Amino acid sequence: MSAEPVITMRQIDKRFPGVHALNNIDFELLPGEIHALVGENGAGKSTLMKILTGIYPKDSGEIQYQGKLFNPRDPRHAMEAGIGIIHQELNMMDHLTVAENIFIGRESMQKNRLFLDSRGQNRRTAELLRKLNMAIEPRETLGRLTVGKQQMVEIAKAVSHDLRVLILDEPTAALTDTEIEELFSIMRDLKSRGVAMIHISHRLDEIHRITDRISVMRDGAMVGTRNTAEITRQEIINMMVGRVIFEEPKSESRVKPDAPVVLKVENLKAGRMVNDVSFELRRGEILGFAGLIGAGRTETARAIFGADEVQSGTITINGRLSYVRSPQDAVAHGLGYLSEDRKRYGLAVNLSVKDNAVLATYDEFAPGIFVDQPKVNRETGRYVDRLNIKTPSINQLIRNLSGGNQQKVVLAKWLIRDSNILIFDEPTRGIDVGAKSEIYTLINELAEQGKSIIMISSELPEILRMSDRIIVMCEGRVTGEIPISEASQEKIMEYATMRTQETLVTEINA
Repeated sequence: MSAEPVITMRQIDKRFPGVHALNNIDFELLPGEIHALVGENGAGKSTLMKILTGIYPKDSGEIQYQGKLFNPRDPRHAMEAGIGIIHQELNMMDHLTVAENIFIGRESMQKNRLFLDSRGQNRRTAELLRKLNMAIEPRETLGRLTVGKQQMVEIAKAVSHDLRVLILDEPTAALTDTEIEELFSIMRDLKSRGVAMIHISHRLDEIHRITDRISVMRDGAMVGTRNTAEITRQEIINMMVGRVIFEEPKSESRVKPDAPVVLKVENLKAGRMVNDVSFELRRGEILGFAGLIGAGRTETARAIFGADEVQSGTITINGRLSYVRSPQDAVAHGLGYLSEDRKRYGLAVNLSVKDNAVLATYDEFAPGIFVDQPKVNRETGRYVDRLNIKTPSINQLIRNLSGGNQQKVVLAKWLIRDSNILIFDEPTRGIDVGAKSEIYTLINELAEQGKSIIMISSELPEILRMSDRIIVMCEGRVTGEIPISEASQEKIMEYATMRTQETLVTEINA
């Protein structure tokens, strides 16, 4: 690996109203290395990368790219110079083909310059995808691909610009294990071609597998850079949060066997992904839902909350048969739902922190024709303090907060509503270990107060750490129920890959 950096950032400083986002940051990227950039949500990682790619201007400092001063005017300027970024939320056109997405704005034209040369563009795309070992059809509509394949198309688009530097922001957050392996294979191939990569991730185990060096940020400052092979997971966490965080699994349930059942689901069927699902939830219990992607966990939660239509089965809440036909019905019955897609279903990103916090309770703050703003401010401020939400003001737009702090605002919404049954779908996805620890503490506190919680998670250590009991699903059905005292990753995976007799019969008949 060359000793001359391809990127050198010196004394980078950036302020926003009420926030010192970056405080004299130094950062170097070497040719052909995969360099992890980690830190808590709000540490400044994304801001630093947005400055490098021309999304934000820096307030002071300098950037050198390939030995020359570099001041990107905008993302297009950065891309044309050979610096690309793959955002966590993909930014492509679902209705266009793979080839059309890759060459959008640079379309292949016929000799007369009047008509698109679709055949030539598809041929160029096929050559590019073949070079990157991506088994994707150029003429396929992007929206028909999995998230993992769509991400590969975006990488191919970046590589088509004669890429020198690729930034990947949480690239594995929504991928299956197989897709992660495919992504890592592509990254290693790019590395062998001399492409330098900055890998932003909260998944520390993956970082140890794929990166050469790790830089840690905290509160807008650079804590330090270490060789990946020479630093442990616990040392990274300590650098990120400035304190020791313990991640021990739970050994026994704190819920008494005779605790009242607050939610009983029997023979629930909803769409293709929820088939004959039955379970009980007790007062004060944290009920973990485990399973592989596509097991039907989220679909079950959405059906219970009234977001998806239920074909058959019953839902009993606090001993009374309940008809939940909409989220409004669910909220009226004391249910709250934190979606795995917080920006799509949990937040109004163009509204303020306080407006989002009281979304589910607005009727209580507006008994007449006017909203009681002092009461709104008091309640929001109380939960901002309680949840340690990092925001300069309750009037700050929610879109300007980090992912972890946005998640806390969604939590605040349901706590202000005082829901007694809470469904948390991937509550820590895309947030750092420090924010995770705070959310774990909060969930445990809620359970101790008598709230009942369903927690869906794809992270088995998280399920084992938090749950009193675990429901495992596979292919739309419950395949196992495990008391936490008997739970292990191996047992969960056994049930998560267990094809039910009903599924096999259905496939044989088909």
